[in-house]
Amino acid sequence: MAKKGDIERNRNVKKLVAKYAGRRARLKAILRDGERSNEDKFQARLKLAQLPRNSSPTRVRNRCELSGRARGYYRKFRLSRIWLREMALRGHIPGMVKSSW
Repeated sequence: MAKKGDIERNRNVKKLVAKYAGRRARLKAILRDGERSNEDKFQARLKLAQLPRNSSPTRVRNRCELSGRARGYYRKFRLSRIWLREMALRGHIPGMVKSSW
């Protein structure tokens, strides 16, 4: 089980990412636009740098929904490898069975 502080910090980062997503997208569109002047791009870069650091989507850590574990994470199920196996063995994941040969 991950520390509660790590889980809460990640939750707060997700909120900041959602809050600033529109503003960040507009500024990045200005930077990618070939028609804009260098001065406009420079101003957009400055405004982007003034946004909170944790509003960047790359700061979000993928964590297991049940345990908060950050390693061995399966995106499709949003679970760690340990909980994925446990849920599959209990039959809570449709279509997933233990492999044997």
